[in-house]
Amino acid sequence: MQKIGILLGRLISWAIILVLIIFTVYPVLYALLGSLKTNAELNLGSSVLPAVPQWENYYTAFVKSNFLQYGKNSLIVSLATMALAVITTSLSGYILARFDFVGKRLMMVSYGAMMFVSIGSVALFPIMQLLDKVGMSKSMLSLVLVLTGGQIANVFLVMGFVKGVPKELDEAARIDGCSIFRTWWQIIVPLVRPILGVVALFTFRNTWNDYITTLVLTMSNKRLTTLTVAVVQLKYSVFAAAEWHIMLAGASLAIIPVLTLYFFTNKQFIAGLTAGAVKG
Repeated sequence: MQKIGILLGRLISWAIILVLIIFTVYPVLYALLGSLKTNAELNLGSSVLPAVPQWENYYTAFVKSNFLQYGKNSLIVSLATMALAVITTSLSGYILARFDFVGKRLMMVSYGAMMFVSIGSVALFPIMQLLDKVGMSKSMLSLVLVLTGGQIANVFLVMGFVKGVPKELDEAARIDGCSIFRTWWQIIVPLVRPILGVVALFTFRNTWNDYITTLVLTMSNKRLTTLTVAVVQLKYSVFAAAEWHIMLAGASLAIIPVLTLYFFTNKQFIAGLTAGAVKG
């Protein structure tokens, strides 16, 4: 009976993993295959594979989406947001893990509650009003600052990792005359680099793929439009029918930078997650 239970558990585990793989891979395969079809093939849904691969869809998407210009905007915004997120989350995680202060418990409870509360795009209206009042509604900096928000989960990740670093290192640094910020920068940051790599990759991916926030905040300045917004707009045609095949081709092009980044950093990414699990 015990062997049957173990076998059944493994079968259930593999079934769950298979379902997760299908739901993860299917959208990507659909986009790749759909990008090589004609619009008529997509609308009819008659076959999985394209009858004749339409490679010109990629050229059309590249030109119509102004890929280089808007891709540059996405890269600048994503890198800036990533850098700011790494700095703020590492410093916040360090302070919360190492120091006690008035209101810390309330802050922690509030932070935890906010992880489960989301008002979606409704929050963008007061944010836009605030940015307009301070004269930042048409700058790329405002977009970076807004997208850097919502790092609560990452702060908790870093905080848990910092708790695994011996406090004696902090005390030795202070004895040697290091300030809090110097201790954070020279002692803590190098030791929590694996989890910071995870935060960086998550932030880059989320920023690169963001649509609603970026769309709303760049409506008043089209020069700041990012690639994701431009790709979605590819489906709108001067003709009656939506050009889904062009949009899918643009989407396939847009995922290349993120996949390239992950390809070169996957070892560090996995190491950060597994090290965090061990420390937690």
